[in-house]
Amino acid sequence: MNSNVLAENILPLVGGEDNVATLVHCATRLRFKIIDHSKVKLAELEALDGVITVVKGSGQLQIVIGNRVPEVFRAFGAISGLLDDDKVKKAPAEEKNNVSVLGRLIDLVAGIFTPLLGAMAAAGVLKGALAIVLAAGWMSNKETTYIILHAASDSLFYFLPLLLAITSARKFETNIFVAVSIAGALIYPSIQGLFDGGQPVTFFGLPVMMMKYTGTVIPIIFSVWLMSIIERFLNRHIHESVRNILTPFFLLTLMVPLTLMTIGPVGITISETVASLFVSIYSFNPIIASALMAAAWQVLVIFGVHWGFVTVFINDISVMGHSFLKAASSPSVFAQSGALLAVMLRAQDKKMKALAGSSFIASLFGITEPGVYGVTLKLKKPFVCAVIAAAFGGAVVGYAKSSAISMGMPGLLTLPIFYGEGFVGFIIGCVVAFIGSFALTLIVGFDEPNAQPVQAAPAVKENKPMVRKTRESASPSVSSEHIAAPVSGALIPLSEVDDKVFSTGIVGPGFAIVPEEGRVYSPVDGEIASTFASGHAIGIHSTGGAEILIHVGINTVQLEGQYFHMQVKEGDTVKKGQLLLIFDLDEIKQAGYDTVTPVIITNGDAWRELQISDKPHSRFGEPVIALSV
Repeated sequence: MNSNVLAENILPLVGGEDNVATLVHCATRLRFKIIDHSKVKLAELEALDGVITVVKGSGQLQIVIGNRVPEVFRAFGAISGLLDDDKVKKAPAEEKNNVSVLGRLIDLVAGIFTPLLGAMAAAGVLKGALAIVLAAGWMSNKETTYIILHAASDSLFYFLPLLLAITSARKFETNIFVAVSIAGALIYPSIQGLFDGGQPVTFFGLPVMMMKYTGTVIPIIFSVWLMSIIERFLNRHIHESVRNILTPFFLLTLMVPLTLMTIGPVGITISETVASLFVSIYSFNPIIASALMAAAWQVLVIFGVHWGFVTVFINDISVMGHSFLKAASSPSVFAQSGALLAVMLRAQDKKMKALAGSSFIASLFGITEPGVYGVTLKLKKPFVCAVIAAAFGGAVVGYAKSSAISMGMPGLLTLPIFYGEGFVGFIIGCVVAFIGSFALTLIVGFDEPNAQPVQAAPAVKENKPMVRKTRESASPSVSSEHIAAPVSGALIPLSEVDDKVFSTGIVGPGFAIVPEEGRVYSPVDGEIASTFASGHAIGIHSTGGAEILIHVGINTVQLEGQYFHMQVKEGDTVKKGQLLLIFDLDEIKQAGYDTVTPVIITNGDAWRELQISDKPHSRFGEPVIALSV
């Protein structure tokens, strides 16, 4: 998959660069902060090759890509200014008012901590590996080799305020370099020397309560937030001719002592209070607390609210050096792995089996989103089985009082971050979660998508049309609509299309055609809703209210427009039978691509009844789908 092409196709479907306030990514998702959600084309985003699913919630538009998301994220830097620090845009006030307080908090936490998690996981693995090496007696902590590697593993945590100053300044839209300077002052050697010395410290006669700020989280975040407010005030009242000098001068002069005198001590007190509170809850009954955390974790991830706990994990590690709750959440990952393995072995549909297999491998290394969204959550029962098994695994982890010494996605590669007291119990708990979920899923079973009416056996093998009943939604502008074949060829049901996005009906109901010629004609009267940079697909909004996606071939986006010649542009009014696209059928086949062409009704839920022709073959212009309300 060409990451640049995928980024080019995603950008117009989220409303373009001007409609994106911020863009960050985590392990598997692009996280967009959208300005105007009405401009986002969700169905067409989900139909893109390379997009697993799209999740909207907690004030964000999350596009699940998988483990190649960093490449796609970097591609946005090549085609847009979204990754530039000075390109951050603000959402309108009414948009912000529509986001809940929880949603804003989650968006804030995600924006500050997401960029650090990859490096934090790597440092944690190295730190855990060094702990294992020391415990095994393979190296002494006096050796220069150990000292160098320990510096590599510990520097991120030691200088954490500096890194948080960068991400916080980006999130609060303030001067990054002044923020880093403030953070640097907090951990400056002479300032830390005052703390270590224990002597009274004053600032113009005012007492200063010295604290140790290396590895802290809350003080610098609060400080940068307050700095952003003061900076905006100063910029409004200082003339632009001297603003670039005087504003940073006043910020440094004011914020460093203010942070040391008030924000810092308060922030550290809050950090220690939060840490002790969760330790108290955990100590009351670690078995129940860990079981509940493990059972709830994947549910929290789905809704994006797990970021609140990520902050607690990092705070625990910075204050106490370890986190019980982080370890307690980990069996949920291995529980999903067990469910995915069971689905892979039991599924009858080859596409579901292949998707479960690839997702299972990724989940072993902590990447669960493709498996959750594409398999277990879609099939429902495996997800429930995984939640139950995770609770038992979490109980074992709690009983062993296992903990994590760093952040990182739980997986085979990151096991060292859980090394220490309770490590054996942690391994046992994860194994219990894995085996329990695997066994439960095999016993309980699941209903595959192909058993649903819209994915029934091919109409050509039956003597009646396929009918899909859908829930009521916004009414189309007419009571019925007929969708014609856009190309000539053999009709096949979507269940036989070799692509999970279409075969599972995620995007919507419809049919597919094996084309006989390289021409696509409009199946309705309407307007071109979207075209793609790669030229392989067209979205149409019919005059009757149907939203239609015509997708020529499978994975043909990778051709990057080669062999495709679009005859219309977005916004054009078209008539039924009008030529929309010309493509070189033979060249596409010779390039090794499947040319089957799905035709999807992306707003299928707006129609009460959908009937698909049972004819084995259709010429372009012949009616294939009948819609009625």
